[in-house]
Amino acid sequence: MEPRSRAPAELETAVAVARSLQPAYAMLAQPVAAPELPSGSANTVALAALRDLFSVWGLGRERAGTPQWNPLGALIPPGARVVLKPNWVLHYNQAGAGLDCLVTHASVIAAVLEYVALARPGKVVLGDAPLQGCDFQALLDACGIESLAARFRDRGMDLGVADFRRTILHGRGFADARTENRRDLADYVLFDLAGESLLEPLAGDARKFRVTMYDPGLLLRTHAPGRHQYLVARDVIDADVVVNLPKLKSHKKSCITGALKNIIGINGNKEFLPHHRKGGSAAGGDCYPGRSWLKQRAEDLLDAANRRPDGWTRRALGASAGLAARAARCLGADDNLEGSWYGNNTIWRTCLDLQRILRYGRPDGKLDPAPQRKVITLTDAIIGGEGEGPLANTPIASGFLTGALNPAAAEWVHARLMGFDPLRIPLLREAFADFPYPLASFSPAEIRVLLDGNELSAAEIWPPSGRSFRPAEGWRGSCELAGKEEACTAR
Repeated sequence: MEPRSRAPAELETAVAVARSLQPAYAMLAQPVAAPELPSGSANTVALAALRDLFSVWGLGRERAGTPQWNPLGALIPPGARVVLKPNWVLHYNQAGAGLDCLVTHASVIAAVLEYVALARPGKVVLGDAPLQGCDFQALLDACGIESLAARFRDRGMDLGVADFRRTILHGRGFADARTENRRDLADYVLFDLAGESLLEPLAGDARKFRVTMYDPGLLLRTHAPGRHQYLVARDVIDADVVVNLPKLKSHKKSCITGALKNIIGINGNKEFLPHHRKGGSAAGGDCYPGRSWLKQRAEDLLDAANRRPDGWTRRALGASAGLAARAARCLGADDNLEGSWYGNNTIWRTCLDLQRILRYGRPDGKLDPAPQRKVITLTDAIIGGEGEGPLANTPIASGFLTGALNPAAAEWVHARLMGFDPLRIPLLREAFADFPYPLASFSPAEIRVLLDGNELSAAEIWPPSGRSFRPAEGWRGSCELAGKEEACTAR
């Protein structure tokens, strides 16, 4: 008897890992036979790795290797509305290290679309809300997204490419012009999690909530005691299936950006997204550790700049804030004014709130007790990003893809694969906590990792390349796995 496909309950605790044939986004000199695809073969590293991932995962196992294999068929019903959510954070790498380690690679997106197409969806939207200063057209051009989309449209797929942002910054500085309200509010669903928000325990001093380059007064309108609002793209809420396509990277604020953090890009306006709280930890904030008079002045100057309209005054205030931060660094502090350290107690709450909305959110802006859509997470780590992410990562030849139906389980395994300890990272640890509209009905000890033909516990997972990702500066010494060197040497 042929082995059966995995049941949905089994899939919920499973995280599949497939090694790529090489840690590169390249064409294969010898394509892999793939009779289920229109071309009959997988001719890119990404497509071959994704095909292997679905096999490891046990999706549609009864027909694997035949022209009838449709691995996503049990997850994407015919005619379904599908959203693909890549990481498209910025159109350039601030470290000068290229886009391969910064955004979800186009060859991975194309590979996913090949298998989505086999499920015969009704409509597909490929979209994200990148940084407000991202030049979306430049990003599409750099990644070849428009030609990719045209290729699938020519094959009959109803495929749209969407920029979910309502605000765009035309440049990189405080004084640059902005376009506000570029999409109609009807294109979004407003959610207010009120007292059930994970931010509510911090809301007694809601005036401290901050997001870089935004007027703190706008944030106070959306997050205050008993009010915690998010503005989510209607395309996402109307979807039957969301395919989350993160790039696995280190992150300055959350330590990791992957299955959990990537969903922040379904929100249309950044002033709905608290990233940190003003002040040092000794003053009731979580922007930086301890206390610093100079950094407090820098924060005040940033607030003043963000409250001003575009122009020279805004620019001067922003420059003054930068000078104060650099002076603080000269006196022994760092120049972090964005909550970029392990003590950030805000960003994980925002991320998990959005994950709950994605899982339970209805088109009327309420949360339902039952999940409202299927969410599939397929993570691009063929080339990962380490260091000062999410905007200045450098590449690491990590060489794998992962697949999961539960983002908390996926991220727990991602941390181990990166050489990080999930218990030391609030975003991961708290994802398994007991709160209304939970993200996981099981403990991390129940996660099953499918790798190299074996089923392992998450505690048995180490970096497959034998080298850990380098964390961002503010997390060094506060997130790494103990004993990883010995374990990797043993492997």
